Amino acid sequence: MITSQRHKYILEKVAKKGFVTVSELSEELDVSTVTIRKDLKVLEERKLLYKTHGGASVTDPYINDRPVDMKENIEVEQKELIAKKAAELVIPNDSIIIASGTTVLALAKALNTDRNLTVLTSAMNVSLALLQHQNIEVVQLGGSVRRTSSSVVGHYAENMLQNFACSKLFLGVDGIDLDFGLTTTNLMEAQLNQQMMKIAQKIVVIADATKFGKKGFGKICDLDKVDIIITDKRIPDHFVSKIEELGIQLLIV
Repeated sequence: MITSQRHKYILEKVAKKGFVTVSELSEELDVSTVTIRKDLKVLEERKLLYKTHGGASVTDPYINDRPVDMKENIEVEQKELIAKKAAELVIPNDSIIIASGTTVLALAKALNTDRNLTVLTSAMNVSLALLQHQNIEVVQLGGSVRRTSSSVVGHYAENMLQNFACSKLFLGVDGIDLDFGLTTTNLMEAQLNQQMMKIAQKIVVIADATKFGKKGFGKICDLDKVDIIITDKRIPDHFVSKIEELGIQLLIV
């Protein structure tokens, strides 16, 4: 197969799957991995795809911070379905942590408010969504407020966490990468999430399928530190198999 034919095949494959690996392209096209990497470099220079670690993506895997009011209007239906499934994991008299993000805000709105619950959160919009419910005790962390996420970060919030123990952490993320793990666009938020993980018995990641294959600036943890991932049915197949290999419970809505 000549170079132009390989390029056409690669672009069609990436457009169909969203992500392809160097190894699978090498096998399917019967050429070396070195040749495939050169092909991907040329196609990226032409702005036809994005090179990633071990493959290529149809969209830019690196994400930038966006205001929360903008993110609230993206993937709304998927976030609501994911939030409803996550809410099923919360039991009466539970003590949970809800981190920051628009998907975890959807979870706060989906909780059964007839049950007695204690909710510890860094997100001011989560606190405001729950304050009206008499059965839910809200513990708001303090610290420096991030305007883009309406959540607090910093040493004061991290120190407060040392006084609590919770059954579950519901964590929203900006990116899920098979090699780099869970990420967010803000380093201080990533550090706060790490502290939240230390005081939670179970880590539940709730993220729509567009977060898979993406990578933010601040790393939270490796993928194998997670107990449950809840996402929608558009999750790429290669992520499903890898998550199952790691023994993580995957719930797809």
